[in-house]
Amino acid sequence: MTSHLLDRALVEEATKKSGLVWVTAPGLPARALWHVWHDGAACVVGDGPGEQPLAGLVDGASAEVTVRSKDKGGRLVSWAARVTELPAGSKAWQETVAQLKGKRLNAPDGEAMPDRWARECRVVRLEPTGRIAPLPDGSLAEAPLPTPATTREPVPAGLPRLLLKRRRRK
Repeated sequence: MTSHLLDRALVEEATKKSGLVWVTAPGLPARALWHVWHDGAACVVGDGPGEQPLAGLVDGASAEVTVRSKDKGGRLVSWAARVTELPAGSKAWQETVAQLKGKRLNAPDGEAMPDRWARECRVVRLEPTGRIAPLPDGSLAEAPLPTPATTREPVPAGLPRLLLKRRRRK
């Protein structure tokens, strides 16, 4: 019993402190997802334009979550999760979105973000099942998922000189 409580505490504390987790769904490679820990589960939003892909995370499915150390970046714990999709507009969805909204960086629509999430995205809870998985061997490195995103244009020629001047003045 004590071991179960310690495992649960480890999962919760590690996942709360890490802003990024690696999630593996059956048959799919591991991918990094930003999340928020809310009401005993890691909650993620995605599958909409400009949001993270949640392929394989369907209601009722299982997944494996690997949590990294915020300090050193090394793996701390891997745990099994049950996937639950929250219906848009439900009380649980609203509470979860209120937490996610505060953690979403660089949102293109600011205060309108929850409305866009309700229309175009999915909010998913990854609830720990209580089973701690052995840490995976190897790096888990995968090729990036295909994306329409592109890199910016080359740096303008005068920019390095401009930045160097500012550093000298200080």
